[in-house]
Amino acid sequence: MPLNKDQISASESLIRESQRLLIIPHANVDPDGLGSALACALLFMQTGKDVTVICPDTKPENLAFLPGFEHLKEGIDGAQNFVITINLEKGAEVDKLRYTVEDKRVNIIVVPKKGRITPNQISFGDSGYPYDLIVAVDTADPPLFGAFYTDHIDLFSSVPILNIDHHVSNTRYGQVQLIDTTAASATEVLYSWWVQAPEWRDRISPDIATLLLTGLITDTRSFQNPNTTPRSLEVAAELLERGARQQEIVQHIFKTKPLSTLKIWGRALNRIQMDTASGIVWSAVAREDLEEMGATSKETAGILDELISTIPDAKVHILFTEMEEGGLKASMRSSPDVDASALTGKLFGGGGHPRAAGFRIKNFTNFQLEVIECVRRIRDGIEEQRRSAQEGPVGSQMRVPDAAKALPSETPTVQKVTSDVPQKPSVDIVSALRPETSGAEGGDIIGGLTGK
Repeated sequence: MPLNKDQISASESLIRESQRLLIIPHANVDPDGLGSALACALLFMQTGKDVTVICPDTKPENLAFLPGFEHLKEGIDGAQNFVITINLEKGAEVDKLRYTVEDKRVNIIVVPKKGRITPNQISFGDSGYPYDLIVAVDTADPPLFGAFYTDHIDLFSSVPILNIDHHVSNTRYGQVQLIDTTAASATEVLYSWWVQAPEWRDRISPDIATLLLTGLITDTRSFQNPNTTPRSLEVAAELLERGARQQEIVQHIFKTKPLSTLKIWGRALNRIQMDTASGIVWSAVAREDLEEMGATSKETAGILDELISTIPDAKVHILFTEMEEGGLKASMRSSPDVDASALTGKLFGGGGHPRAAGFRIKNFTNFQLEVIECVRRIRDGIEEQRRSAQEGPVGSQMRVPDAAKALPSETPTVQKVTSDVPQKPSVDIVSALRPETSGAEGGDIIGGLTGK
């Protein structure tokens, strides 16, 4: 739902009452998350706030053109200060301080200049984290902050959180939520908020406008995705009027790619597969592919858009990426008759929007077999959604199979798609994945891989 006055008022009060802000987007950050974080940093610094903006993992160098990128930190230093206090009210004076570390013990030596220091003059305390407020942007659930969250759980439990997001799957964490699920991007949420506050509206500089437009352009795929609304186009026009540098965004996001990125895109597009019965199109990038091409998992961003362009009439498009640190990440886009957020949430604990969602799987034995298993679960989930829609309202009747339950033995009929063939309904764009397979419906490759 759009922002309401209570959300806006509570958010503004929280910012005004806080001086030391920690701003953080999700791990494996995308242009919308990073653009939102940097826009918040630049605007709130103008109001005299002490701002720290974190990139929870390696800074994406392909986004180094973004204004304020130099302010990004990958962690927080000296977050905790353990304080030892000596009460000198009895007339003691300190001459020297020194310390030693022996046998995993820290010895702090205090040499009095005058008087004596006794144990009852000593007290201990924790100064806590040096932040008044955490501003979380474009992040539906705290675990999506990655290792930064697990390393600093006490930070998230002790410091108030302002949760700014646009995802339907947001868990509503934090003391105050500024969530607009009708917005196409988190940067659109920020703009809609700031233009309603006179003290901030006039601080939206060309640099901040560029950051906000970056998130809007990328999350709508240049206004091609179905999440694009009339309001999104109005916001884009207003940002251009405020000096947003559209051509700079287009040049760096869409027209500048290293050779390693082009190579890994080529590998992924050459491996497009399709289950014709369910309308699922997917491709997978393994760690071996990344190593061979000298690429990183971050460079797979954008491949999903190419899958959609290659086969636009499919019900579901998925890109599976095996991550360097282990596990896999899947990004999904769907047609209107498939609720991607509900599907990924029920099957894999993922989420997102009804037509754009994702999920992760941490542990598996074989990446390629896991991909096929995921496709099978998704296929069955789509069928359950279809049946539920026929039985009654989707909201009350939809039943997606639980991932923990046994799955039907039937496996998807998979066909490999040749991406350079023109996409016309009258043209057969698929060929059998296995040479020995025949028939219009393609071959069953899962049985061969799993021994079923």
